[in-house]
Order: sequence, then C-alpha cells, then structure tokens
Amino acid sequence: MNDKTREQPYERFLSCGPQSLTNAELLGIILRTGTKGATAVDLGRQILHLHDPEGNSLSMLPQLTMEELRSICGIGEVKAVKLLCLSEIARRIVREKVRIRPRLDSPDLIADYYMEELRHLDTERTILLHMDSKMALLGEDVMTIGTVNGALISPREIFIKALERRAVQIVLIHNHPSGDPSPSREDIRVTRQLIRSGSLLGIRLVDHIIIGDLCYCSLNEMGLITDENTEF
Repeated sequence: MNDKTREQPYERFLSCGPQSLTNAELLGIILRTGTKGATAVDLGRQILHLHDPEGNSLSMLPQLTMEELRSICGIGEVKAVKLLCLSEIARRIVREKVRIRPRLDSPDLIADYYMEELRHLDTERTILLHMDSKMALLGEDVMTIGTVNGALISPREIFIKALERRAVQIVLIHNHPSGDPSPSREDIRVTRQLIRSGSLLGIRLVDHIIIGDLCYCSLNEMGLITDENTEF
C-alpha cells in the first residue's frame, strides 16, 4: 500500500469498512480537510499526540479543550467543535448502554455508568445517587465540585436531597483525579458519618464508590460499610 492510498481514508472506508482505518484516519475523516503542508490525517496524528506521547489512543479525546485543539495549525473553531461533540457523543453512548438496565444494583454497574463521565476530570466531583428499595435509580445530584486536592461533602445537604427525592437508599460516588481510587482517610471518615446519619433517618448508605482511571473502589466491597442492611 503506497503513501497516497494510506492518506485517502474516505476511499478505504468505502472499500474496506471503518475497521480498516487507523485512529488518525478516523479523525481525518471527521476533520475532512487539512491545511498547507498537512493532510487531515496529519492533523489527526497531531491531535492524538497532544496527551499521548505514542499517539495511539483515542481515550484522551475527552480530556482535550477547545484551546488545545485550536493550538494545532489547521484546526479552527469549527473543527474543534466537531471533535468535542464527537467526544460527548461517545460519552453519552456509554451512558445510554447502561441506562437501559432497570437497576444499578452492583458496584461494577454503577462504576461503568459513571466511568467515562468522571475519570477524565482534573478536579473531584461528588455525585449522590438516590435509590428505591430495589436499587432502581430515582435520580442523581452533583453535590460538590472540588479542587484537585479534594471536595467538601456536607452530610446535611446529602440527606436533604435524599429526602426530597424520597430515596430509601443512597450511593455516593466521586472521582480521584490522580487515577488511583484507593480511599483516603477522609473518604472513610465521611462514609462512616453518612452511615450513622442515615440510620437515624431511615436512609441507608449502600456504597461509596471511588472512580479512578479505568478502575474503581467500592467501600462496601472493602468491608468498610458494616451495616448488614447495606449489602448489595
């Protein structure tokens, strides 16, 4: 295969299908055009190298900002918006695959549901899940958006929201921007505080799940939520 053929991803898509294309070529089709001295595929390669030295992974796309994309010569506002929309579409597809299930009744299912939303963030975000007695999701609330070092969780605000949603059970979920989901001493302290407070209100903390980079930690699975009624 000569260089000219490799730089014509649209034609190869039609003849061989999308699975035949490299990641840079897929991006090249989205971009459509290049610039002087650089094809659309060349621009795709530059995008892939922004956060990945090897330039092989598409998983870095959700981390990119408008400013980073426009720093590449040949990518203006329109191309940058297309790429950011592509990332958002991918994230929503992941969420919708899980949304069809009636219950979020295991730690791995909950982690899958929120992984793509949370694992790329560079600050901590805390989300409260409101559940009925059968672990069907009644709703969710973003409780905190913190600094890179942590987020302040208010038990009072958590249970006000839970009562408003008529939740019987709750699950707390947040991310660690470091990528390591191991619970901190503060994570454990807050979890125990929520267990105690919830027992007084008749609202069980079922789990506290921490999202890392393609991994998660369930404090329930670790045995740190000891109330026998909080087991999945």
